[in-house]
Amino acid sequence: MAKSGRVLVVDDQPANTEALAQALGPLGYEVWQALDGPTALLLAKERLPDVILLDLLMPGMDGFEVCQKLKEEPETRLLPVVVLTGLDSREARLKALEAGATDFLAKPFDLVELEVRVRNLVHYRRLIQDLDDAERMLFAVARAVEARDEGTGEHCDRLSHLAVWLGQKLGLNEDDLKALRRAGYLHDIGKIGIPDAILHKPGPLTPEEWKIMRSHVDIGVGICAPLRTLQPVLPIIRHHHERRDGSGYPDGLKGDEIPFLARVFQVVDVFDALTSSRPYRKALPPQEAVRILREETARGYWDPHIVEVFARSLEEAGYQVPTLALGGNRKVE
Repeated sequence: MAKSGRVLVVDDQPANTEALAQALGPLGYEVWQALDGPTALLLAKERLPDVILLDLLMPGMDGFEVCQKLKEEPETRLLPVVVLTGLDSREARLKALEAGATDFLAKPFDLVELEVRVRNLVHYRRLIQDLDDAERMLFAVARAVEARDEGTGEHCDRLSHLAVWLGQKLGLNEDDLKALRRAGYLHDIGKIGIPDAILHKPGPLTPEEWKIMRSHVDIGVGICAPLRTLQPVLPIIRHHHERRDGSGYPDGLKGDEIPFLARVFQVVDVFDALTSSRPYRKALPPQEAVRILREETARGYWDPHIVEVFARSLEEAGYQVPTLALGGNRKVE
């Protein structure tokens, strides 16, 4: 990696891309050049530059379309895009902003201003990467906790999938679905702080051991709280063991005091636990798990509306859960 950063320059005029490369190269930047939109999209996805300098007026795929396509792809949507344009109209700037442009630089541009803007955006990009790396690390830790506790690499995948599927049935928005998806992996990350002797104890826990086990929700919140992007997940981590009658933990919340997404998540969490094998029992058929969910709901544990939406959706699908994001169907084992 270049010391200063990596820059992708996109312009249909070779003289322009070369001039920018000659201006930024001596400052320590690694500069790649693209003369058309499709090449720019390919390079951006393959190399993930720190900054993209993008001309608007290009034949075929213009800069507006390139910017829009960059922002539509998960791999490239956070890349800073500086629009280089001789267009000074308000309409052009608004159109570029709508397409996702980060900044503007009018032609002909001042080289000092160019360097300052590129340097600032490289710094911004590195901060974003640091946050992304931190998230990745947490998900890796969650996987390790899952393997330690469950003995399988599929528990988190199942929960994440089922939670999103139920969220879609409930008509939740994309932000809520993202929180549910992440909760599938992070809900029990706090178990990393629970001793093996308690986590794997074959018999009943003592009151003191149970107190330690319950602390995993506080530990999990503490691990994830520093990341702003995970704030919507924290109520799920903390409250997915609450019950509507107030008998859950850690806060003994009742009814609608329990955050809605936590109420959604706990339904699929219980269902997955019932339909998964444990050392002390075999997995239950999904029909039996639904019967138990309804029975526990009548006893005041779970949200009646959410449980009924989940149960009816499973029944209508013949207990085949459509994998909407991946295509095909997956039988609930």
